[in-house]
Amino acid sequence: MANVDSPGPSLPEDREALRTFVQSLLHERDQHRQQAEAQQRRAEEQSRFVEEQRRKTAQLQTELLRLQVELERYKRWYYGPRADRLRTAGELAQLLLQFAEELDQKPVLAADSEQLAQPVERRVQRRPGRRNLARFENLPVTTHVYELSDAERACPGCGQTRKEIGAEESWQVEYIPGRFERLQHVRKKYACPHCEQKGDSPQIMTVAKPETAIDNGLAGPGLLAYIVTSKFAEYTSLYRLENVFARQGFAISRGAQSVWCRDVADLVEPLYEMMADGVRASHVVATDDTTLPLLQKGKTAKARMWVYVGDASQPYNVFDLRSTAAVTVRCAFCKTTIRCS
Repeated sequence: MANVDSPGPSLPEDREALRTFVQSLLHERDQHRQQAEAQQRRAEEQSRFVEEQRRKTAQLQTELLRLQVELERYKRWYYGPRADRLRTAGELAQLLLQFAEELDQKPVLAADSEQLAQPVERRVQRRPGRRNLARFENLPVTTHVYELSDAERACPGCGQTRKEIGAEESWQVEYIPGRFERLQHVRKKYACPHCEQKGDSPQIMTVAKPETAIDNGLAGPGLLAYIVTSKFAEYTSLYRLENVFARQGFAISRGAQSVWCRDVADLVEPLYEMMADGVRASHVVATDDTTLPLLQKGKTAKARMWVYVGDASQPYNVFDLRSTAAVTVRCAFCKTTIRCS
């Protein structure tokens, strides 16, 4: 088989034409090289852009995770134990979608369709009987009797007066708010007329009045007990008690109530000392303090409320309020001179 050589490119015979042809080839080569370099630069720029976008995406994902962790921490702080039951909107949507798909796959029976077509009456199931009230029988009883008038007792049939044949009874529990009363103490005076006739001393004697909580005070023991109990046991401020008393028709200023609380504190000081002695006699004494503001002239000071708790043999809680001002005081509990600071 004969070999046939493919003819090569025809070159011009003229020298100038050959130079022009070579220059055109070199120019074309330079253009291709410039295009290749431009494409490589664009590829490198595109790669750098993609890498920058990937880096920004990683930063955004990290910031998103940080914000999610911070959000979970705030939710636990705000909602407490309920935060564990909270779900994101995506999780809730996925749960609802799964529930809808499972519901669509279940067949609908004819009996169910007929039951759904009928209107359903809502009934509240009540437990039979009446709930028992604690110590209902120990409450004082006020009886209200309802009777017919003479005109209503007339029988519509014959006109004669109808006779009582029985009664129906029912019970209620009522609350009567406290009311103010004026207590007038009249102390009778007695004198011996025989001694007076003889010219001797008439031997006058006045009946002793019951001892009062506050000497020459207007407040009775019940009112003082109510104010102190509301203030220190029910945590009702004195200005609220002032409004309560005003609504009941007798205004008592908070200043007067403060003075009465101080007088009651002086009155029960022996009881406080007895409780403190009992706590000091305990085998173990627990104590702790709480800081709180203390009102005084000028700027409000910082104070500490100390509580001393006795053991089972002396189950008392003794409180001691001390200002944090740098002064030397005598502790009311341990009876030692200390310097509060």
